[in-house]
Amino acid sequence: MAQVFVGQPLDTIKVRLQVEPRFKGPMDCLIQTVKNEGFFALYKGMASPLVGIGAVNALLFAAYSRLKAILATFPNEQLALYKIAIAGAGAGAINSVLSSPVELLKIKMQAQYGRSKATAGLIYKGPIDCSKHLIREFGIRNGLYRGFWATVAREIPAYAGFYSGFEFAKRKLTLEGNSPDSLPPSKLMLAGSFGGLSYWLCCYPFDVVKSKVQNQKNPPKGIFYVFTTISSIYKNGGAAALTRGITPTTAGSTFTIYELTMRMLEKI
Repeated sequence: MAQVFVGQPLDTIKVRLQVEPRFKGPMDCLIQTVKNEGFFALYKGMASPLVGIGAVNALLFAAYSRLKAILATFPNEQLALYKIAIAGAGAGAINSVLSSPVELLKIKMQAQYGRSKATAGLIYKGPIDCSKHLIREFGIRNGLYRGFWATVAREIPAYAGFYSGFEFAKRKLTLEGNSPDSLPPSKLMLAGSFGGLSYWLCCYPFDVVKSKVQNQKNPPKGIFYVFTTISSIYKNGGAAALTRGITPTTAGSTFTIYELTMRMLEKI
C-alpha cells in the first residue's frame, strides 16, 4: 500500500502527460491539475491499484521465484544475470493477467479531467462503475482487458530489467565473502532504486503505448496494434513522444520491503 500512496501522484502526472498533449511538462501538469481539480486529483484512480496491488505483487513474486527454481541446476544456486532476466521476463508476462485490468481502470480514472460532470467530461464514477461500462459496451476482452498485449509487451522487458538490475546492484554492493542476501536496508534501497531505473529504461516506450491504447475510446484494431501505435506516436511526435512523462518510481522501496519480508518469513 505504501507503494501506491507514495507513487500515485507521480504516476498520475506521468499518465496525463502520456495521453494528453495539453500539458507542457511535469510541473505544468502538476500545477494545472492542483489548480483546476484540487490536490486530491493527483490521487485519481488510486482505488484500483490499492485493491489490486497485493494480488499483483503476490503473483509477480511467486512466478519469479518459481521460474528461478526451474532455471537453477542445483538448490540455492546463484543464477547468472541472464537467467535472472529470463525469470523476470517470464514473471512479467504472467503478471500481465492481473496488472492489465488493474492499470486500465487506474488510467481511465486518471485521464478524467475536472471536479464534476458539470466542469469536464467525467464518464466514470469509480473503478467499479468504469468496469461495468467497459464490459457492457465492449465485453471483457476489448473492455476490461483492452491493451493486454501492450501490457505484456511492457512487462516482459520491464521485469527482465528490473530483476537483473536489482540483482546486479546487490552483488556489486556486497563485500567479498558475504552473501547478497545479507545486505542492510540502506544498500537494499540503493539496489532497488537501480532496479527501478533499469525497469523504466527497458520498457518506457511500451508504457506510453499501453497508456494510450487503454485510454482511447475504442479498442485497438488488428493483432499488431502495439507496433502500429508506436509508429503513429513516433510519426506525430518523434522519439521524444515515446519518453513523454517519464518520472522516478518507488521501485526501491518495493524491493526493500520484499527482501526484508522474505528474510523474516525464512526465520519463522
